[in-house]
This record gives sequence, structure tokens and C-alpha cells, in this order.
Amino acid sequence: MHNNYIKNTILNRPTTFTNGEQASTYTANKIAELIRQKQKEGKPAVLGLATGNTPKLVYKELIRLHREEDLSFHNVVSFNLDEYYPIGTDHHLSYTYFMAEQLFNHVDIKKQNVHVPHSDFSQDRIAQFCIEYEQKIACFGGLDIQLLGIGRNGHIGFNEPGSDFDSKTRLVNLHPLTREDAAPEFGELHDVPHQAISIGIHTIMQAKNILLLALGERKSEIMSKALHGEITNQVPASILQTMPHVEYVLDNEAARLI
Repeated sequence: MHNNYIKNTILNRPTTFTNGEQASTYTANKIAELIRQKQKEGKPAVLGLATGNTPKLVYKELIRLHREEDLSFHNVVSFNLDEYYPIGTDHHLSYTYFMAEQLFNHVDIKKQNVHVPHSDFSQDRIAQFCIEYEQKIACFGGLDIQLLGIGRNGHIGFNEPGSDFDSKTRLVNLHPLTREDAAPEFGELHDVPHQAISIGIHTIMQAKNILLLALGERKSEIMSKALHGEITNQVPASILQTMPHVEYVLDNEAARLI
């Protein structure tokens, strides 16, 4: 599979910072620059957003920029990468709830411009929902910037090992390691959903800019594989090696093995 892909090793050298706060502030400022530039052009800023612990400080800094430096989100249209299935949108561990608490409730984004893959409906409707989610992204001309974290198994979004590089938004089965990492939040492993709806790898790759943020020593081994290992769908993030418009933003701990 990897023989068809050409690495951009020079272009994809990571931007590293002493700690996670500095890396997150840098990432937030990159997003803020895009928002402000699009405002000058009178255009929407279409953001692909991520959840989990990694982007929390990014969102905290964006809130600060909104409150203290007049960063408006009135032109922002957001699409989240993923959501557990099944889970209610008002469940405190849903990503819908997470995004509201971590960002949307604290800025002036329009509610109709917020898109999270809501999954509180029957399985027979999921395929159509996924098609419509892709269509909504296309309607806005695609994602201007996609913020990514990375799982310890190399997943981006919930595109787990084995995901096709040409995949689009769909229902996925969560990898055991992904569920294990989520278990502390849910309390017990058996309470963690087995499935999720996720934007596909192809959809991510179509974003005009991609920022992959990785923080902490726990991410150092997978970042080494993602940046320098074989391009394989067993490490989904490895496909980003082929792309010139990806920036890896790491703290020193995450960059330890690079």
C-alpha cells in the first residue's frame, strides 16, 4: 500500500515547544489568524475541530482571545471530527457536550454554524446522515483548517488502524486501545461505546491546512511512527507524511523520539 505514496520529510518537520501550553497557544494563534483573515475577506472560516484532552488548552486560549483581544467567531463554521455512537447529545461525555463546555458556550459563534456528528438515532439512518455531513462540508467549500490530535494507535479522528485512506464520514468500530484510553472518563471499560461516527481520512486530507497537535511523553512513540515510519493504514496518521500542508505541533515530551 505504501509504495504509492511519496513522503514530504523536509516539509513535515515538526514545530516543537518547551511545554504543552506554548504549543497550544501557538496552535490557537494559527486558528485565530485564519479567522481574522477570512473576516477581512468577508468569508466564513471553516474549522475542523477535535476533542479529547489535547485541544483543551487551544480552546482555552481561543476563549481568551475572544474575551481580551476581540476575536469574533461570527464568521466561523465548525465541523467536529467525530462522536461516540450511541450517545445522547446532552450526555456529559458526548463530544457535543464537550465542545459546548470547552469552547462554543464562551464565544460568539452562531448555533446554526456548529456541526457535530449527532448520533442519537437509529442505525438505519446513519449512512444517510454521514452522506449529508460530507455534503455540508462541501457546501462551505471544504475545511479551511483541520485540527487533529493523535491516538496512541495512530488514529486521527476515530479512523482506527485498518481504515482506508480514501474513507469518508461513516460509522466505525473503536479499537480496543481507544476504548481503554477512554475508560477512565466513563468509569468502566464496559461503559465505553464500541462505535463512533467519524469524518474519514480522505475528508481530513482535503482540508486546506492541517494542524496535528501532540502533547506529552505518551504520544512520543506513535509520533515517531507517524512521522518517520512506513506509510500504512495500520498507522492512519502516517498518510499525513505525504502532504505538504500539514504542520505537526509538539511539545518536547511528544517530540522526544523524533
